[in-house]
Amino acid sequence: MKKLLIVLLLIVSASLFSQESVQVDLSNPNATIYTHIYFLMPDSYDPEKSAKTIHGVSDSEAISIAIKIKEIFDGKGKLVDFDKIPKDPSYLDTIFTVQNNLMQHLNRFVPFPNDLPEIYVEKIDNSWYYSKETLDVIDEIYATTFPWEFTWLQKQFPEFFQKVMYGFLIWKPIGLLFLAILCVLLFYLLNPITFFVLKQFQKLIYKNSFNELFDLLHELARPIVFILIIKVIEKVLPSFQLLTFNTFLFLGLRISETIFWVFVFYKLAKLLLSVYKDYTKKTHSKLDDQLAPILSKITTTMIIIIGFLHILTLFGVNPTAVIAGASIGGIAIAFAAQDSVKNLIGTIVIFLDKPFHIGDWIEMGSVVGTVESVGLRSTRVRAADTSIYQIPNGKITELEINNMGLRLYRRYSTTLGIRYDTPPVLIEAFVKGIRELIKEHPETRSEAYNVEFTGFGDSSLNILVNMYFKKLDWGSEQSSKHRLHIAIVKLAAALNVEFAFPSSTLMIEQFPEKGNIYMKYDTDKNSINESIKAILDDFKRT
Repeated sequence: MKKLLIVLLLIVSASLFSQESVQVDLSNPNATIYTHIYFLMPDSYDPEKSAKTIHGVSDSEAISIAIKIKEIFDGKGKLVDFDKIPKDPSYLDTIFTVQNNLMQHLNRFVPFPNDLPEIYVEKIDNSWYYSKETLDVIDEIYATTFPWEFTWLQKQFPEFFQKVMYGFLIWKPIGLLFLAILCVLLFYLLNPITFFVLKQFQKLIYKNSFNELFDLLHELARPIVFILIIKVIEKVLPSFQLLTFNTFLFLGLRISETIFWVFVFYKLAKLLLSVYKDYTKKTHSKLDDQLAPILSKITTTMIIIIGFLHILTLFGVNPTAVIAGASIGGIAIAFAAQDSVKNLIGTIVIFLDKPFHIGDWIEMGSVVGTVESVGLRSTRVRAADTSIYQIPNGKITELEINNMGLRLYRRYSTTLGIRYDTPPVLIEAFVKGIRELIKEHPETRSEAYNVEFTGFGDSSLNILVNMYFKKLDWGSEQSSKHRLHIAIVKLAAALNVEFAFPSSTLMIEQFPEKGNIYMKYDTDKNSINESIKAILDDFKRT
């Protein structure tokens, strides 16, 4: 029995000694905040000592303010990390003020600069206290942290709900259960309302509706509703005073909110791109269609990166350090992937300058073919032999591009060589016949052509044929040429005009039993006109 009493006395004395070992200390920021928090903990509760950290008010008001500051920290889930609080009695904050026309740093420390910048300690005389600004705004911060409706409702609970079980007030788990049920009801209530509002807003901006747009609005409404529900939870949760649990709950809520915001911006970008795709269907250019998937990749990557950087700040990473790290990392990546960056810039230049469109026939350096697609890194060109060229977009911006797809007409020029012994009247008839064929051709410009006897070649009399086809694609041009060439060959045969080819002729004036080498031509005008008319009639029929 005596041994048991001795053990109990030792425990009590040790407890008393441990309590007495911690004294009120206001010598530096760390000591002041530790004094405030320590003497409001359940095992060392002494609000009078905690109130010593409050300066310039009555004792009762100081106690009230000290308790409110602690409850705000607990309600918002702010866990004080004393290892990060300076112990220097002359600590200077990085923030400065202007006094007497001089920029001076302040003797102050803000425990939570991002969420609670108004609550901080400052040096007054030789001691550190909570600042005057903190005392002025504490009631306002407390009111926004703990809704008066919930506080009033909490006071109306029967005495049974105020009992403690397993270290918790009974009303807290019951309240959390009702909060979960409320969140489920809010989801089913707000989801159709949010979709209706988005639908009306969409009608104001873009009146056209299509199935994909309808589905995307549904998908956009859900994360917005979840964000609203999280805001409700964040508003109510501090009133539960779950102390350390609030720290992890608020961290989880903020991470979830960030993820839902990423989904919102992702769905919003997808929605805008679907509207853009619907618009491009009405435009003639196919290059606009290629821009949509590229924009989708860029925006998705940027949204994910920004969301990831924001989540890092939730884990206590300095936002400035995150931005600086992202900038340095971006520069490093840019140096390591200069070609990729160059190609990306080339892609932007192509879409801004639009030197060609999808389906255009282009000549670009040694590559000749049809543009099939423009990607984020390269452009795909299919040559006439159906082979594929992948040309980096960065290189395209440096090449000279001949876009034959932008021609108004396809020009065709050739030279016909006929024999030297062709009579002038047949030359005129042949030229006239070709002109008529061009006029009657349905796929040529009848007002713009040249068919002229232009000179004397080594083995032929040269007739220039210069004209324009209306259809721009390569296949149609070849078909039009074929039809014209057949008609010209028939015309030459009808007029007995022969095409020349490189040859040498040996002239012997006197040779036994040999006649004249010159051909016999029919130069009768009526016969010539009838031949031309017959060929034109046949051309029109075919």
